[in-house]
This record gives sequence, C-alpha cells and structure tokens, in this order.
Amino acid sequence: MLFPAHSAPRSPPRVVITGAGIVTALGIGWKPNAGGFRLGKSAFRPISQFDVSRQRVKTAAEVDLPATLPPTHLSPRQVSRLDRAGTMLLLAAQEAWQQAQWQSAQDVPLVLGTTAGGMSVGEAYFRQATQTPGSYRRQPSRALHYQPQVQARMVLDALGVGGAITIISNACASGSNAIGQAWDSIRLGQTQCALAGGYDALSELVFSGFAALQSLSPTVCRPFDARRDGLALGEGAAVLALETLESASRRDATILGELIGYGTFIDQHHLTQPHPQGDTALAVMRRACAAAEVAPEEVDYINAHGTGTPLNDISEAIAIGHWAGARAATLPVSSTKAGIGHLLGGAGAAGAVVCLMALREQWLPPQAVFETPDPACRFPVVHEPRDARLRVALSNAFGFGGVNATLVLRRWT
Repeated sequence: MLFPAHSAPRSPPRVVITGAGIVTALGIGWKPNAGGFRLGKSAFRPISQFDVSRQRVKTAAEVDLPATLPPTHLSPRQVSRLDRAGTMLLLAAQEAWQQAQWQSAQDVPLVLGTTAGGMSVGEAYFRQATQTPGSYRRQPSRALHYQPQVQARMVLDALGVGGAITIISNACASGSNAIGQAWDSIRLGQTQCALAGGYDALSELVFSGFAALQSLSPTVCRPFDARRDGLALGEGAAVLALETLESASRRDATILGELIGYGTFIDQHHLTQPHPQGDTALAVMRRACAAAEVAPEEVDYINAHGTGTPLNDISEAIAIGHWAGARAATLPVSSTKAGIGHLLGGAGAAGAVVCLMALREQWLPPQAVFETPDPACRFPVVHEPRDARLRVALSNAFGFGGVNATLVLRRWT
C-alpha cells in the first residue's frame, strides 16, 4: 500500500502539494494557465452553451473542452455519461494525480467543493419532463448523474482507486473549504494523502440567477476598480494532491509547494452581503495566518476573492488593510477573476493553484483589467506582468451565505 494507515501523530505533520491540476477558460493544464495568469490574459467571449439573447449580459469565460478524453479506467459508456462539469473535474484530477505519481493506492480520500454540481444534467431532465412528459428516455441516468457525489465517484473510477468522498457546498468558498478539510484530515492523522479541490460549469439556471440579481457586469469585470459594476462568470476545476512531507520524502516525490495554513469563518451579517467593514474577512485571514504561524510582514502576495461587485470588494479591501497594517502599502494583491471569471465552487481551489504557480515560478499574476483604484484599497493592485521574489501567498474565498475561507501556501525550496 502506497499510503498505509497509521495512528494519529503526536504533532501535526507538514502537508505538501505533489500534484496540481487546473482547467479554466485559459486552457487545460498547468502550462497554458500559468502562461495566461502570468500575462494577465482575459478569456471572456460570447456564451455558446445556451441562449442568452434575452439577457443583458451575453459573455462569460467558457472552457474549450477536448473532443476526446485522455485514457482512464472509465468504460466508453461511463465516458458518454460525463457532463461538462464532470469532464472538467476529471481533467483537473487526472493532471494532479499524474503529477503526484500516485501509481497505485487502495484508499485516496476525495474532498470536493461545488455549488452547481451536475446542474446542466438537471436542466436537461427538467426540459424533457416539461416538454415531453410521457418520455422517460435517459431520465433515470440524468437523475443519477445530477448528483455531485456521482461525479466524484467517476473521478475515483477513472483513476482506478477507492476512497471516501466528501462534498462541500459553501457557495464561493467551497473549493477552499474542501482543500482546508483535506489539510485538516491529514494533520489529524486520519489519512496520509488526499485529492481536494473545487469545480463548477456554466449553466443557464445559475447564469440567469446572477443576471436576475443584477450581479453581472454589463461592461467588464474589474475588481477593486472605483468604476467596477459587477462580476463575470466563468467555469473550470482545480484539484490538489496533498500528502504528508514524510510520505512525499519517502517516495522521493517532486514537491510543488506547501500548504501551511487554513482558516474558515461564518459572516452572519447578511445572506448575500459581506460585513461592510470586512470583520469576517479579517477574522478568517487572521485564523489562517495563526495556523500557518506567519505574520502579515511575511506574506508576499494575496490572490483576493475580488469579485468586482461594489460591496464585496470594498469589504475585502478594508479587511486586508486592517489585517496587513503598515505592510498593506507594499503588499501585492490581485484578483484573477478579471481574466477567468468567477468559478463559484471552483474559485477558491483555482486561486490556490494560481498562488502555487506564482510561488513556484516567481511572478505576480496581474489583473486583466484595472484602471482606477478604489480609495479603500491601501494596497497596490497588480495590473502589469512582473517577476517577484515570493515565499508566502494567501488565497481568499468569500461566499454567498457567509462562509469565508483563506488558505496559506509557502514556496518549497
């Protein structure tokens, strides 16, 4: 067995990252995404998956999926039943798995965050049920594959392994919570390894919901800009392969980085609006850094939640300013949602991978669009490509419903 069970350690083990998979509108895999994030590319285009002719906003960051999938343990019948979200999740998980070189394992826990799961499958079920109520063709399969745990099960089947499955749905913090949950499990000695991340695909129902709330930008998404007017939706998946340092060293595995802190907290101020003074965002960053045993002066970059909405960005900006203190004046911050859109349940996981890329390759990811800083921003917003010496980075994810999460990553040298 590659990861034998063991008793709880006397002191928490260090948790390292030995694999990272990512799928966004910038491309599939580490290389195209790292290239895009490093240059601050924008990946928005007219939506092609569903009709938006009656919507005020008609663009999003869509992913170009491959015509065929790489070889897996899935049968052709199973592959044919993969929906868009499940396909992106599988591609990200497979990349993380291959990077980690986990050739064989009897039990690999899978912890995933998502908000919509197989929503497109549910939409197909609803359309057929309402338009042709006497037809049941493919409906049982849709009812089954609409469930996110089935998408997760397909990932484990594709990799040819078993393991416990945990699904977390905490809105935009889901992916970060999933990674944090896996980190906690490893540190508690419950497992020596885990695959963890988040995913979500564009769907007509979700897009229409955000449009009805008038949360979508009718112009362009520009987080922390004084003229920001809303968020932009995207889709994608990001998965990390986490394991103890002892396990990675025993295997002589390539270590991409280290996950050193995690914090989560619930904002009880309002169902959708963050606390105006950023109290909960401040608390969650403090918790994560306390767990990581790092001070604001030691943090070199923050991948902000930064949705581009008026209330979210000012709340986060105030929180970062209070948390960082004097360090805020020189602390680089950016939101990559300006380039790939808001991935919802996948946002926090994608942010963690962006931080990992920046730490490993030593550059700062600029925002695709940024013109006029909001006066609340006491920090410099990265808006041009540049190299930098980075050792510690934070990834923020704050969700509707009040669940906030922060991950702290450190460069591996």
